[in-house]
Order: sequence, then C-alpha cells, then structure tokens
Amino acid sequence: MKRYLRYLGLIAVLALVLAACGDGEGGDTTTTAGAEPTTTAAEEPTTTAGEATTTTAGEEPSGDLVLACQVTDTGGIDDKSFNQTAFKGITDAVDAGIADPASDYLESQAETDYGPNIQSWLDEGCDLIITVGFLLGTATQEAAAANPDQAFEIIDFAYDPEIPNVRGAVFGTTDAAFLAGYLAAGVSQTGVVATYGGIQIPCGVTCFMDGFVYGVRYYNQENGADVQVLGWNPETQEGAFTGDFENADNGRNLTQSFVDEGADVILPVAGPVGVGSAALAQELGNVWVIGVDADWFETLPEYSDVILTSVLKGLDVAVFDTIQDVAEGTFEGGTRLYTIAEDGVGIGPINETVDAELQAQVEAIRDGLVDGSIVAADMAEAG
Repeated sequence: MKRYLRYLGLIAVLALVLAACGDGEGGDTTTTAGAEPTTTAAEEPTTTAGEATTTTAGEEPSGDLVLACQVTDTGGIDDKSFNQTAFKGITDAVDAGIADPASDYLESQAETDYGPNIQSWLDEGCDLIITVGFLLGTATQEAAAANPDQAFEIIDFAYDPEIPNVRGAVFGTTDAAFLAGYLAAGVSQTGVVATYGGIQIPCGVTCFMDGFVYGVRYYNQENGADVQVLGWNPETQEGAFTGDFENADNGRNLTQSFVDEGADVILPVAGPVGVGSAALAQELGNVWVIGVDADWFETLPEYSDVILTSVLKGLDVAVFDTIQDVAEGTFEGGTRLYTIAEDGVGIGPINETVDAELQAQVEAIRDGLVDGSIVAADMAEAG
C-alpha cells in the first residue's frame, strides 16, 4: 500500500492509459497483426541490480545494430510474465538481426534501483532504454528530461503531455480480460469466481480486473445466469491486492480465502505471485487459474492441468516494434496503443477440456469486440 500511495500522484497523467484499457478505440496503434505474445525460455544471464551483463559472453556492440537495454520492475526477469515477456521482444530482435547481441537487462530488486539502473544503461551508451512498468514512470521521466537525445520506451505508462524521446506502450487489456471473464463464468461449477491484483496500478493491473468482471456480467446477461465475482468492484475501484509482485505465498493465501468463499476460477494479476494460485489450484484439483501477460501453458507447463487460459498482452511485440523503429531511424515518442483488433491483446489457448460450444461463444465475442458490436465497458452500467 505504501508503494502504491507513493505513486498516487502519477495517476493524473493516465488519461491515455485509461482509454487504452477500454474498447481499444482511438489513439495511435502499432502492433503486428496475428502476433501471438508468448514467452519462450531465453538465454538468461545472471544479473543483479546495478550490474551490467551481456547476454552473449564476449560480445562487443556492433555499430550497425540497436543496443537495447531493459530495466525490469521488481518481479525479476524470470517472472514467467511481465518482465520476461518484454525481454523476449529484445531476444526476438537479436534473432531477427536488428538488435545487438550485447543487448541485455538489469533487474530492479527495489524501487531505489530504478534510477541507478537507468543511469547504468545511459553510461553504457545504449541506443534504446526500455523500462518495464508503471512504477518506473517517475524515474524514466527524469532520465528522459536530463537526456533528451536518448530514446526510451516505457511499458504500461502514457505521459500527458507526451515526452518527445519516450514512447509509452499501453494495451487494451480490458477487452482481453472480458473474454476470460466470460469463459470463467461459463466453466464455473459453483457460480463464484474471483480476481486479485499485486499492487493497485491503474490499467496495468486494474484494467484486467475491470474486464474480467465485465465479462462475467456479460455472461450473466446473455445466459440468464448469476455468477458472482469476488475480489474487485469496477465502480468503486476497490478490491483485493497482495501488495507485491514477488511472493507466491501471498497469492496462495489470498486464493485460499476465495476458495473458502466458493470460488472455483481465479484470475491473479500479480506476476509471480500468481504462481501461488496455480500451485494451490493444482493441489485442490477443482479450481481453475487464468494466467496473465504470457501464455501460461508455455511459461508454466507444470500447471497445465489447472490453467483455463491466459490473458495475453503483446509486451514482446511492443518492444520489438520500438527496436525496429530505432533501427530504421523512425523512432518517435508519444503513446502507442495495442488493441484486440490487431492481436496486441487477446487470450491464449483454452484448456482442451472446455466445452467446444463455450469456446465458440468466446471466439464470437472476440469478433464482436473487434468490430465494435460488443463494448466491454458497457457492462459497467450492468453493475
């Protein structure tokens, strides 16, 4: 809570981000149609906050390639989610021959590492510095102001007014989570589902939770059902949070409390904390869990029997696109919105045990979100 309150003053700049959390209409968009934002195991160097490391030992930056340098949030590079998926955009760019093999990351162990890690990459002479997450908003802004010729990208943050040398990548995750909410309501045997977050970050976390609730409401409306959602109220913006993105035990404990109240489908929007939910679901055997950011069937295959689906966020696509623009000399600051219409967000594979008719309904709803005949935020009025 202290961490969240410290950054409360940043919320005023998020008008563009909040728009991105809705139905994906309006704003500049950059994405790769058909891109499936999944995470694969990448070569992972050992690194600690403040230490520059290289992905390929002995590689020296070549002048013709983009030296792309990432600063993670505190979840760590191997979070199976947010930071790892963003770094996949860098490794994909290396594989594509547009990023230097020396491109790398620095992990932030605490908030106090944000500024020093960014400065380390400035000292290293990186062509593009990528900061991952809303909580790096202030540190990125300060570094960009002090280094106007340095290109930056920040994930899940939009500045207002925009900063010429910073590109903010934001995502229409409400639409993607809407699909997951409908699916969750459709498979629930108890008529109770739940969601929780790590830290209450506008859009980066809460838009997932908004969309999930809206999707459940849409299921109720279309099917004459009364599935209840624990953990979040979109109208009051109040709900359940663990207060971190690191401790899986916190996710496990909160999930147990939801299960005790009857929930049998859980959406944790909390990075590695959500692994605790998956572990408990597997032990119980009668609870589904929904992944976020990356396809959990790929990143957490050991829990595939309890994974219902994943709410995907094209973090790797956003990073790859920006590296490519730097390589081509077309980089511009501002805000880029990644929408469901262009596969910038979506849901991953659905567990094969789910009824085919329900899966077809979810696909039809996706089509409706794309063509505008269904608007997720309309379900706010149904609350």
